Amino acid sequence: MIELIVVGTSAGGLNALEVLLKGLPKSFSAAMAIVQHRDRHLGSQLCQVLGRYCLLPLTEPEDKELILPGRVYLAPADYHLLVEAGRGGSYFTFSHDAPVWYSRPAIDVLFKSAAYAYRQKLVGIILTGANHDGAQGIVTIKQYNGLTIAQEPTTAYSPIMPEAAIATGAVDWILPLEAIAPFLLKIWRSPSNCNLSKDI
Repeated sequence: MIELIVVGTSAGGLNALEVLLKGLPKSFSAAMAIVQHRDRHLGSQLCQVLGRYCLLPLTEPEDKELILPGRVYLAPADYHLLVEAGRGGSYFTFSHDAPVWYSRPAIDVLFKSAAYAYRQKLVGIILTGANHDGAQGIVTIKQYNGLTIAQEPTTAYSPIMPEAAIATGAVDWILPLEAIAPFLLKIWRSPSNCNLSKDI
């Protein structure tokens, strides 16, 4: 059973996230955490914009906030977003450590921490982007038996990020942008499909 989906993107990410989020119904019960590289001065504007396209509640989490099913969380500007496992459930924590791949929040930070907490109940997705952030996070997710997806680079505004993830050999599925949400619905409705892998 999928419990958490982590998504990483940078250049071209707004349009990609719009397509992804529009494809998720109100009944979708997995939680989703998103890292979008952005300027630290943008504040909560991105959250407001993405909320227009999402049928699920979409917010920027607070430090130590419990991760609830059926919600979408956007990493706040200028903080790394991490996942911690606790007795009462997993929760988010913030870090102001140095940028990773010139970015804070960084995709690798979220992906690696989520892999430790959720293991095989995690899905990691790399969308369009202009650097290699997220590639090592994808490797960690795979090491902990999670499912990994990369956007088909030819459908990405910037193919560098999905290409870097694919080059690790740790991506299970390479999908066109428009096919990612339907695929998530498929494996959500049929938990046994979570273990499907695909040669790349």
